[in-house]
Amino acid sequence: MAIRQYNYQACDIEGKIKEGQLNAENEQEVVNNLQNQQLIPLKIEQQPENVNLFKRQSIKTKDIIDFTDGLCTLVEAQVPLDRALGLLEGITEKQVMQELIENLRRDVKEGKSLAEALQTRPDIFSRMYINMVHAGEEGGILDQLLPKLAHFLSSADEAKRNIISSLIYPLILLTVGIGSVILLMVYVVPSFATLFEDMGSNIPPSAAFLLGMSDWLTYYGWSLIFIPILVMYGWRQLDTTPERRLQRDKFILSIPLLGNLLLEAESSRFCRTLGSLLGAGIPLLKGLHITKGVMENQLLAESLAKMEEAVRGGIGLGKSLVNEGVFPVLLAQLVIVGEESGRTATILEKLAENFDKSVKQQTSRLVALMEPMLILILGIVVGAIVITMLSAIFSINDMQY
Repeated sequence: MAIRQYNYQACDIEGKIKEGQLNAENEQEVVNNLQNQQLIPLKIEQQPENVNLFKRQSIKTKDIIDFTDGLCTLVEAQVPLDRALGLLEGITEKQVMQELIENLRRDVKEGKSLAEALQTRPDIFSRMYINMVHAGEEGGILDQLLPKLAHFLSSADEAKRNIISSLIYPLILLTVGIGSVILLMVYVVPSFATLFEDMGSNIPPSAAFLLGMSDWLTYYGWSLIFIPILVMYGWRQLDTTPERRLQRDKFILSIPLLGNLLLEAESSRFCRTLGSLLGAGIPLLKGLHITKGVMENQLLAESLAKMEEAVRGGIGLGKSLVNEGVFPVLLAQLVIVGEESGRTATILEKLAENFDKSVKQQTSRLVALMEPMLILILGIVVGAIVITMLSAIFSINDMQY
């Protein structure tokens, strides 16, 4: 039940009237709170909810990171879970987060585990988050897994912000370039059609093609706004069934440069998650099962499912990685070394750091390459338009003379 705000009017033991506000689930809870303060409730009214959509708060990634950091600190201090959630609710300023934490606390007080409470909000907490908390509660090592989870969330958010910051300039450049080409085609190129008509000559095929494109953009260019919508719709359709998603994810990994980048990012996720679980004492089979639910790429998730069965049959993790042949070769070879030396968790966490560095370096190179490539492509397009129209004019003049 959501938390609501109530205005109250009450009388103390000396007969003085007091007014104020309380947050509660219902009026009865307000009455109980006032009676606990030795106040006699006289009037209780629920404040109307603010339905202004422009002021509607939303839960952001930073809110979840702050919540995880706070919970991590309290759990490490051996504060009971329901009390820890109550303390977090009291220090959180955002109302929507207060409501979320209150709902989680109520579920925990009713006997649910924290992971079960988190499962009621899959739109906020990822599968990885829920599975990590579930493993921590099941193994009694929640205080060990929460710091790793908080670090993972912070690192992922920082990497996302860095990528977005790096893409701002290329996106501005692309937008300005496309806008310039459209303006050139719509306002400049049509003036050549009038020139050709005045000269009374046949238009060369290349110029006729550009003039036709110009006419189409002038009358039907508005239809281009539907292209992103259709692309997004088609992309979502590829996620409707496991078979389509498998084909889509397999295709993504086969894309030059981008596929390798995504594979290393997923390998980092695999290494960090499994390494954290093994380091916290979670058995390998349980760790593989949890890690499988964390993977975003369906092809890699199915490979982990096969590896889980192989490990259950007595095959080592490193050998299973080699047999699947989906993850990078370095990962499989170093896991084999880790199994032989009994340092699998340590090596996996080190591999996660190496993959993160590699992903960051490749992303920086791709972004740095995008800027000159965009300038070159836009220069070629604009130059081709200008040269085509000027060549057409010169060729007509040569024919007349």
